[in-house]
Amino acid sequence: MEVIPAIDLLDGKCVRLYQGDYNQASVFNENPVEVARQFASEVITRLHVVDLDGSKECKSVNLSVIEAIAKAIDIPVQVGGGLRDRTGVARLLDTGVQRAILGTVAVEKPELVTELCNEFRDRIVVGIDARNGKVATRGWLETSEVEATDLAAQMAKEGAAAIIYTDIHRDGTLSGPNMDALRELAESIDIPVIASGGVSSLTDLLSLLSLESAGVTGAIVGKAIYTGDVSLKEAVRAVGEGRWQDMQPDTGAYIV
Repeated sequence: MEVIPAIDLLDGKCVRLYQGDYNQASVFNENPVEVARQFASEVITRLHVVDLDGSKECKSVNLSVIEAIAKAIDIPVQVGGGLRDRTGVARLLDTGVQRAILGTVAVEKPELVTELCNEFRDRIVVGIDARNGKVATRGWLETSEVEATDLAAQMAKEGAAAIIYTDIHRDGTLSGPNMDALRELAESIDIPVIASGGVSSLTDLLSLLSLESAGVTGAIVGKAIYTGDVSLKEAVRAVGEGRWQDMQPDTGAYIV
């Protein structure tokens, strides 16, 4: 299982929200590029970045920071937040980002997701952020009547490379992932599902391993890393393969 650290950008800083509330943002670092470099020096295989300003403004806001992150590290970066049209997606992918995450448009413009999946193939991922099983949009500020499982099935059919599922009530709370919702969603589709929200410990990550056979192939970890509750290196050793082939056998240090 892939352990994927998260960087959430707000006003160009690395923050974490509590249950998606912009008024409850904690700043963990004012230099997200340095945070990305630190993560990349570990054994992770992917970095997750969210443009929180972009989600509110319906357009990429922190594009220059995102580009700096993508150029500063040598692992794939996936980015979501504010992607509402083809131009925005193309601009983002041109920065060196490997995958673009679509959220709101999956609900409001599903035909656009189809077009983008056809054009960019496996570089399009759909993020489904749910509140009580219903899909939230526009930076979690609005909640639709669309069921998360229904949207996941539709996006899988349209050609999305993967689904990132976030339980908003768990995000930033360190209360553990919503195992039942994850299992239900993963078993309803035939593309990979990445869990997001609530991971607080290695125990949570080990619990997610029980869903690997259902299609949960990765876990995004945010606040727990910043608070020190989860060590990236220990997490990857416990549940994932990581980039061990690039480590020095005598010291265990990663070769950058």
